[in-house]
Amino acid sequence: MTTTPRNRALSPDELERFGVELDAVRARTAAQLGQRDADYIRAIVAAVRWTGLGGRLALMIGAIGGAFLPALLLPAWILGVLLLALSKILENMELGHNVMHGQYDWMRDPHLDGKTYEWDIAGTSDNWRKTHNYQHHTWTNVRGMDDDIGYGLLRLFPEQRWKPYYLVQPLVAVIFALLFEWGVAIQDLRLGRWWIGKTSTAQLRRHFRPVGRKMARQVLKDYVFFPLLAGPFFLPVLLGNVVANVLRNLWTYTVIFCGHFTADAETFSKESVAGESRGHWYLRQLRGSSNLTGGKLMDLMTGNLSHQIEHHFYPDIPAHRYAAMAVDVRDICARYGQHYNTGSLPRQFGQVVWRILRHALPSRPPAKQARLARSPA
Repeated sequence: MTTTPRNRALSPDELERFGVELDAVRARTAAQLGQRDADYIRAIVAAVRWTGLGGRLALMIGAIGGAFLPALLLPAWILGVLLLALSKILENMELGHNVMHGQYDWMRDPHLDGKTYEWDIAGTSDNWRKTHNYQHHTWTNVRGMDDDIGYGLLRLFPEQRWKPYYLVQPLVAVIFALLFEWGVAIQDLRLGRWWIGKTSTAQLRRHFRPVGRKMARQVLKDYVFFPLLAGPFFLPVLLGNVVANVLRNLWTYTVIFCGHFTADAETFSKESVAGESRGHWYLRQLRGSSNLTGGKLMDLMTGNLSHQIEHHFYPDIPAHRYAAMAVDVRDICARYGQHYNTGSLPRQFGQVVWRILRHALPSRPPAKQARLARSPA
């Protein structure tokens, strides 16, 4: 772990106290969990259900009614797309993502069980629990251990080895954003290893089977079943489902990238996490994360990943609690001289775009960082 002008080095004793204080924030919040949290997540379930139903009905009404009353088609179609996209965003971010972290396992509700929940996206929940819940949250921003650093497609940090392929990464980044759910779906297949012969075709085929089944179900649901309910007027419904999914993909891509790849976000070597203490783990999560400002609406629409720092600290605490926890977390970081990275969506995403463009070209870590001493373990 290096020091920077915005982060001072902590002594071993300070590191221990830093970890103890942050653990205490978690303990206080966990002790308060109860009916309020159960009511909240059930309200989110209802919101997902009713906005999804409203969106699909509006698309159907626009498609069928628009054939007889053309003025109805566009307004109903736009309303349907927005409601369906809202439903998918809420389901993915505030419901599915958080439930799969086990945030509501204490309720003993089989529909909100983090180990069995299956979400409305092309990728399987089992793969997500492996690549995200385990690999990413355990080894956040550790090069060679966290596959979320660029998702195997993008070079976002100068510590990543440059290849000529990265010259086209601005275009790749746009395509990845549009198809984000599909990129997540195939992440654990590690196609690069198959391409260079480190994984056999038989192994790839075996790993692909559950992924392929989930992809097929999503395609049949969104692009066959619901459009066919409109009969000969299926085309507007099909297009509406496509646009709603793309809007969800663009939004989730933006939020996730803003949480991990802003200008101040750091990556770490495998050697730096050897013998990592609790305090060091918190420091690594802090320095590899970025928050978003914007208030309650931003919190809801991001699944509270607007508090990415708190999520990396406390992934199994109900995410709607993060805003309150952030008050204590920010105070602790300030007292220990650690930068708490937060900013508006335009500011943070602008930094992400800068990383994508800058590191598409050859780049090296600043020499001053290479000379900085590692914080004492």
